[in-house]
Amino acid sequence: MVVLTQACDLAQKKATRSLVAVVHDAQRLVDRGILRSAVVRDQIRSHRVYGWYFLPAGTALAESVVDLRDLHTIPRHLLERLAQEGKRVCRIATPCREHLAQHFATTYSRIGLPLPYDTQTDS
Repeated sequence: MVVLTQACDLAQKKATRSLVAVVHDAQRLVDRGILRSAVVRDQIRSHRVYGWYFLPAGTALAESVVDLRDLHTIPRHLLERLAQEGKRVCRIATPCREHLAQHFATTYSRIGLPLPYDTQTDS
């Protein structure tokens, strides 16, 4: 999982629960037939698919996909305990962290408009 709650809210203990998203190994998604490798390579990796966010391989993590459609909330104390037990695998560095936050916002935000505008056509 990846924590989506703002770090400042966690550090200042303003949040009692934390929003997290499920992280999948990209190769495993391909092997299971959930995604085609071309989709991962050409669309998800370039962040053109809303709801999926690509994380490149690092020292502790294989190429991964964050599923922003599979969100959960967990108690902050559980998150703190997992970190204390050494379950934190890695951190997402800036500016990728902000890019993930923007991708999350774009996935879920929308502008609420009133009823459709009247048209001047007769159809």
